Amino acid sequence: MSKLEALTAMGIKNPGEILRYELYDLDRHDVLRIVYNRKKGSFLPVTKKFRFPQVKKTTMVDSGSRQTQVMFESSGELRKAVEELDQLLAAKKSVVDSDKLIADELRHLEEEFVSRVNYIRGLLKKE
Repeated sequence: MSKLEALTAMGIKNPGEILRYELYDLDRHDVLRIVYNRKKGSFLPVTKKFRFPQVKKTTMVDSGSRQTQVMFESSGELRKAVEELDQLLAAKKSVVDSDKLIADELRHLEEEFVSRVNYIRGLLKKE
């Protein structure tokens, strides 16, 4: 199985194109909206929504009177999918950060090189 089991089970075939996600609840359902970064001219949708029913859970509020309260929580599949999305987006961010770092270092090296060449040319002109 792949590293992104929950996303694969949801039918996501191109996780590398995921730009961001949004999560909200609506009528006892959690809605996961995934936004893709599609290439121009692509017929695939830019967003896709997934609905997960919230799990009903009864918890004890007061043990003396045995009073309980009904609560709703997110499903396990949704939590796994969000965890995988967070990992995927964090990995993409670190790649972008390292690309930015390399570009900054390259720009700095070019500036230093030009400065050094100008210095050496200045020495030649003095003689």
